[in-house]
Amino acid sequence: MQSNKNILIIEDDLRIAQNISKGLQEKGYTTEVAYDGKIGLKLALGNDYDLILLDLNLPGLNGYEVCEEVRKKKSSTPIIMLTALGETEDKIEGFEKGADDYLVKPFDFRELLARINVFIKRNGNIAPENRNTLKVANLELDPDSKIVTRNGQNIELTPKEFLLLEFLLKNKGKIISKAEISDSLWESNAQQSLNVVEVYINFLRKKIDKDYIPKLIHTKTGMGYVLKEDSNS
Repeated sequence: MQSNKNILIIEDDLRIAQNISKGLQEKGYTTEVAYDGKIGLKLALGNDYDLILLDLNLPGLNGYEVCEEVRKKKSSTPIIMLTALGETEDKIEGFEKGADDYLVKPFDFRELLARINVFIKRNGNIAPENRNTLKVANLELDPDSKIVTRNGQNIELTPKEFLLLEFLLKNKGKIISKAEISDSLWESNAQQSLNVVEVYINFLRKKIDKDYIPKLIHTKTGMGYVLKEDSNS
């Protein structure tokens, strides 16, 4: 049973919103519901939530717009998009706007709950004394404070970007396949398109590699990716 975890539900379908809210409350979560994009954005920016569930087709502002605006102010709040749009292009656009996960309607509440639990547990279940700063070259990641720095400069990452970088750092020097990354970071969504892994690798490269030396994320054609200080095999 979870406690003191507050989830914002931005969903214009009254029945769906109430069903999700009731189900989460029964699991011990506190919930707040907004039925349009403008109100949802105001709540998201004005309050601290442990996670946001965000529909795409909303009156006022659509989910993409809400997500993009939230990400400008809050980089660490997990956002799960809920939508009837299931094409890969729709998913990638959602991730590009800053979403951390994507669930296509209709969905089983148990699957939604599993995905929520992944973020909640990863964000707060590991004791600080059991966590160590992860480093490679001049890149540092602190799993406890969620702070990432490169050459002493803070780098803002979304929760999913943070988890991907943490995974690569824990396996630094090892070639990791797209399938391994997908299975690890999209636990309840093992069939997630491998294109999404490429999208996130590109997101990370832009943030931690583009303006820095040495380059750290390397592609091994036909095998996957490796995080290491030098580009030599």
